[in-house]
Amino acid sequence: MSLLPHQLELLSPARDADIGIEAVNHGADAVYIGGPAFGARAGAGNDIRDIERLVKHAHRFNSRIFITLNTILRDDELEAARRMAWQVYEAGADALIIQDMALLAMDDMPPIQLHASTQTDIRTPEKARFLQDAGLSQIVLARELTVQQIAAVHKALGPVDAPGRANIEFFIHGALCVAYSGQCNISHAQTGRSANRGDCSQACRLPYQVTDAQGRFIAHDKHVLSMKDNNQSDNLRALIDAGVRSFKIEGRYKDMGYVKNITAHYRTLIDE
Repeated sequence: MSLLPHQLELLSPARDADIGIEAVNHGADAVYIGGPAFGARAGAGNDIRDIERLVKHAHRFNSRIFITLNTILRDDELEAARRMAWQVYEAGADALIIQDMALLAMDDMPPIQLHASTQTDIRTPEKARFLQDAGLSQIVLARELTVQQIAAVHKALGPVDAPGRANIEFFIHGALCVAYSGQCNISHAQTGRSANRGDCSQACRLPYQVTDAQGRFIAHDKHVLSMKDNNQSDNLRALIDAGVRSFKIEGRYKDMGYVKNITAHYRTLIDE
């Protein structure tokens, strides 16, 4: 079931089912979590039994569960991805978060909502409209967009009560990458580990030495690519006015204490 036009959603991360349960207990309207495979956080997968346990708890409190199936897929993985989609659907999950558009063209996919992953790099009204027209019911915009750019996307998607109208999701808290999501190749270039395959080496978090054209040091062992964390606590009203309906907290690698506290913080702000 999609959000109604007037509804707001607090979307929290979970590394595992226990964290997801606590996210619901602390006010999450929805939780996103990795399944057995094909998630953009390779170390945050969960088996179907744990997904079922989380779904059962969440639905008791009218919260929803979204499963990340958001890596780029190889041809020989498509059938396994289809099987996993059916498994999580039969476990009661409410949506799949996807990056690879091949999933839209596959036969015999389950009748489950599809959400656009941050890895789809949505920065323009045109791309947002394309994904809406392709059948995605919720789209997460690039973290780098201004309020004015978000409002332009909102306008381009059409009337909020129109059939097939996609909800706008936006990150309000957590880590920021130095590159647009889905467009970073630093990890793969340095180590052969691809962020688009769920195996980012976090190269942007390392210290670097920077020299100019003459070889003179500009920075020594500085974290020149490591961004400060995102915190939109003071901007929720502006984001609502711009058309955001789902407020997403980053952090599928975060521990339980972090998820509980940040979820409770934003639950209080949204309710106010």
